[in-house]
Amino acid sequence: MFNRSHLLLVLVLIAAALLTFYKIPIASSQGLTLVSAAVEGDLPLTDPDSALWNQATAVDVPLSAQNVTKPFLLESKIKSLTARTIQNGSQIAFLVTWADDTQNDSLVRVQDFRDSVALQFPLAEGQPFFCMGQQGGNVNLWLWKADWQADINARQDMDTQYSNMYVDQYPFADPAKGIQAGVADYTDPNYVPAMASGNLFASPLHASPIEDLIAGGFGSLTAQAADNQNVQGFGAWEAGKWRVIFSRDLASSETDDVTFVPGKTYSVAFAVWDGANGERNGQKSTSQWVNLQFGSAPQPVGVKEQVEPQKPWWQTTQVITLFMFGVLAVLFIVGAFIYSRLPE
Repeated sequence: MFNRSHLLLVLVLIAAALLTFYKIPIASSQGLTLVSAAVEGDLPLTDPDSALWNQATAVDVPLSAQNVTKPFLLESKIKSLTARTIQNGSQIAFLVTWADDTQNDSLVRVQDFRDSVALQFPLAEGQPFFCMGQQGGNVNLWLWKADWQADINARQDMDTQYSNMYVDQYPFADPAKGIQAGVADYTDPNYVPAMASGNLFASPLHASPIEDLIAGGFGSLTAQAADNQNVQGFGAWEAGKWRVIFSRDLASSETDDVTFVPGKTYSVAFAVWDGANGERNGQKSTSQWVNLQFGSAPQPVGVKEQVEPQKPWWQTTQVITLFMFGVLAVLFIVGAFIYSRLPE
């Protein structure tokens, strides 16, 4: 017999399905806003000391240990970071700083883990789950890696960790190239299949210390193709502090990239890994969503301002949200009426 317990279960399932389908979070953080200051001229893509950064307001972003899914981080060593952002109408740059007593920028040894920091942007309206997004709510991630930065500065390999080791040559490669040998230096690419396939992890040289990725929930993190890696970066450690710059064009033709339009509000979340604490993969310190706003940037000569097509009023997020809460209210009233007439 259909009773009150069955009715409550049906109503809860309907409400959950509606909230999931329309990607309406039950709760979200509204506390922090990061404003991208409009500046003129070229952005300081590799200069964290540039005076242009002073035109942006620094925002302190609290972090907490990721303990939603395995592998958990039991205790966060990095409690917060500071973020600034500037843009000039064609490019945007972020400066992220945080305190870290140790510089962990090598993965040559299996017992070592790197320092890293990531930015995350929703690819659709609304705010999906702040840890890697969710099904139907993909996110674009920019992941800076300290070891990739070190490789750009000076390539690291076994001989940099163990200076007394000896290798007569790398098989099937140009002996003069040594650890710098690329695919073209091997007479048979079958001996370096990962490198030959364009695997970013196997590349002997990195064009950028940042990996451009996409995710739609835990276990779905995927690197974009090598040709689509369009985020540049720079990081430097000094006196117990990392300072990392992320930069990219405001617009992108890639479907898996976030595209920025000055004047519109976005969301951004942060994550930091402390290599000295053995952090990797899901073991990280994360933030909640932070509002990202854009000022009116000066338009370069000959470049038209991007204008986002205006949606019909019935397709706006506010109207959809109000409609859904109206539907839930009607369900509650109807459910209460039926509930009062059902047997216990």
